Amino acid sequence: MATAQDQLRWRCRRGMRELDLLLSAWLARRWPEADERERAAFERLLAQPDPCLWDWLVTGIPCPDPELASLCRAIRDLP
Repeated sequence: MATAQDQLRWRCRRGMRELDLLLSAWLARRWPEADERERAAFERLLAQPDPCLWDWLVTGIPCPDPELASLCRAIRDLP
């Protein structure tokens, strides 16, 4: 049976390799210690269309949602 994290790992697979890598890295490194608010924001982020994720995570165009914008910065800033 798949765990919630396994299901999220599948949802991190996008149409663009760069997005796959960024989202999967946050899931692997931050999800285990993330609080409920961060986890909910990550799930909301995964519900966004790929072109928006590309803009927010790769090109640096600011996300209009402050909570998601903060999460996007955290994802981009992962070591």
